[in-house]
Amino acid sequence: MTNLRKIRKKRRLSQIKLQIETGIDQSLISKYERGERQPTAQILMLLADYFHVSTDYLLDRTDVEAPYPPKGQTR
Repeated sequence: MTNLRKIRKKRRLSQIKLQIETGIDQSLISKYERGERQPTAQILMLLADYFHVSTDYLLDRTDVEAPYPPKGQTR
């Protein structure tokens, strides 16, 4: 999940600050960023909502940050 590290640094958040904000243990955040573990669906959705990005972006399946469809719009 290199995009997790990218967006966290872009927003100038340390892993500890992200832990405080989300309740996700810092050691898990570190493992997610290094690709040693994959988050549960619940944690993935929590991170996506926190950063306002798609889950695919966090999973490195796309470089497009914005969730689709954009929040508040329907298909």
